[in-house]
Amino acid sequence: MSTPLSNSTADFYQIFADVDGKDLEYWNATRAYADEVRDQVNDAWEKAEYRIPLVKRAAEYGLVRDGIDIPGFEPMSIRANRLVTMELGRLDGSIGTAVVVQSGLAMRSIAACGSEEQKEKYLAPMARCEVLGAFALTEPDHGSDSIGLETTAVRDGDEWVINGAKKWIGQGSVGHITIVWARMEDGQVGGFIVPQDAPGYNATTITGKASLRAIFQAEIELDNVRIPLENRLPHAHSFRDTAEILAGTRIAVAWAALGLGIACYEKALSYAQERIQFGKPLASFQIIQQRLSDMLQDVVSMGLYCRRLLEMEENGTLSDKQAALAKVHNTRKARAIAANARDMLGGVGILLENDVIRHMVDIEALHTYEGTDTIQSLIVGKTITGVSAYR
Repeated sequence: MSTPLSNSTADFYQIFADVDGKDLEYWNATRAYADEVRDQVNDAWEKAEYRIPLVKRAAEYGLVRDGIDIPGFEPMSIRANRLVTMELGRLDGSIGTAVVVQSGLAMRSIAACGSEEQKEKYLAPMARCEVLGAFALTEPDHGSDSIGLETTAVRDGDEWVINGAKKWIGQGSVGHITIVWARMEDGQVGGFIVPQDAPGYNATTITGKASLRAIFQAEIELDNVRIPLENRLPHAHSFRDTAEILAGTRIAVAWAALGLGIACYEKALSYAQERIQFGKPLASFQIIQQRLSDMLQDVVSMGLYCRRLLEMEENGTLSDKQAALAKVHNTRKARAIAANARDMLGGVGILLENDVIRHMVDIEALHTYEGTDTIQSLIVGKTITGVSAYR
């Protein structure tokens, strides 16, 4: 049985060698998609262009799903979904982030908290990327403490009136709808489907990024934005509902970091085998072999984390605390692998054509979003000590 890692030493413990059936089909489809679009990835990153057709192409391959059950679409298991995320991370952080924003955040919010009418209206078109969605939780003054969000939603007759500001919202300036999380009059947090062309919805694409340059993120001002009552997600009653969605994306980041780490390890190994210095391949030097071995140790540990995550997710026992530990572990390891790979490539390590420098700076964003290293560590710290170091 051949998997997209069958010819790579990255799966040193054969962690994923048993993937078969539909799960393997989804994984192979993701690899085929990556091979098709790879030539455009670095160009888009260098030019800081968000090429939406690349994301739509992923949808044509059936990859924009997050495992959500949608009538008319082939089932996607939890395992297939995580393998897709890993393989997209192996390709590109920007595309991987775009797919997570579309499916893991926007679509997942509707699937988990929406009405049957909302699911029927949005999920299939979003899976085809005919409707692009955003997820607006983070605010200019509330990132790690997003529970303190200040955006408000006040009922006025047969409408909701939304006011506030959001920041770092993927697809928030180039999509069709945004899932806005706002505090209601009873103090609880609700979710609202806001059309991006609604009067009072003002979004500006954030420029000057040195990471995830090939996806647009926005700063949004919501000035008396009015939406009909039916645009509220009826099953979003508190911040806990929001947090459950975020827990899923933390798992996704752990898998994406694994893919990124694999890509950097594979590139460093290939370069070391081909590059001749002092009359022999770099791979023949002891220090290079030791460094490659160190990188592989990190890749394997990340893979074992993900495999155990998968087992717990499949049997319904995975907690947000366990997801937090995996997220911080895997992004830390991916950062180390990427930095090591860039150094091993020497001068050419800063060239986009070799991919590593793009992965190296993109992992900085993955390390931060969906909960920073510090916050994830404190979540784990509270769990093991029983003492909260934050509110």
